[in-house]
Amino acid sequence: MHVALVDPSRVIRKTVSDMLIAGGHSVTAFSDSAAALDYVTGNAAVTCVLTSLEVQPLDGLELCWSLRALADDRRPLTILAMSSARDSRPLDEILDSGADDFLTKPPSAQELYGRLRSAERVLKLQHALIRQADTDHLTQLLNRGALMRQARTALDAAGAGQPLTVLQIDIDHFKSINDRYGHDVGDVVIRFVAHVLRETGATAGRLGGEEFAALMPGHSLGSAAVVAHRIRSQCAARSMPQQGSALRFTVSIGLSEWVPGDSVQTLLKRTDVALYAAKAGGRDRVAVTTASLRTECVS
Repeated sequence: MHVALVDPSRVIRKTVSDMLIAGGHSVTAFSDSAAALDYVTGNAAVTCVLTSLEVQPLDGLELCWSLRALADDRRPLTILAMSSARDSRPLDEILDSGADDFLTKPPSAQELYGRLRSAERVLKLQHALIRQADTDHLTQLLNRGALMRQARTALDAAGAGQPLTVLQIDIDHFKSINDRYGHDVGDVVIRFVAHVLRETGATAGRLGGEEFAALMPGHSLGSAAVVAHRIRSQCAARSMPQQGSALRFTVSIGLSEWVPGDSVQTLLKRTDVALYAAKAGGRDRVAVTTASLRTECVS
């Protein structure tokens, strides 16, 4: 667990830091509560804050309140308060300010480790719930909502100079597969496409039905097109024995690269135009739409 420790006393910081490190945790210590808040705000790796109530310039309760405002359903955060003057603050006031638990300062190693083990159990459960909420149950890829959040993050990185290409992948004639072989077989096809996408290392998700998208940060159109061709060819080469015959299927893929000024919506719109062009061009195709809205099939 990565712990941010906040206490005005150098002795307490050293003593508690040593305990945390001995217990297998990493720790970043602060004497200034405002600096600690800035650090936790900008560092999602911090999963626990252990703060004295006797801190400045934000006092301990103000810090707990500000930290609690950072924690949401996307970022679990455990906040432990400690004080050598426990009776000066009612426990309900401390907990109502956002702290999850209270320790007497300085805490014993046994008590500190016990509270941290309890916090880790809760954090593990919260992270599992987040993963479940972000995951498409059929494919185990990201679901649409989670993929859109990842896309916004990828666009921020693209704005800082990193290339980004987006792919949209659609299974050709998928309704015919369901109608002829049944939805169970259709699900097998969907899971196979998901497997192929997962192997590319891209950030992939299921948009719904038989349609997928993949974010490829660090890839320009050229290198992303190579990956798209590999996805297309792997799907076309797949043969599934069904009802005395071999079920074969293909996918169509559209690509577009981020350009300055793009939002998630405009980038996906261009990618969708490319996907439509791949479909219109005969399916089992890869098509590209550039920022000038010029579209061409490249296979």
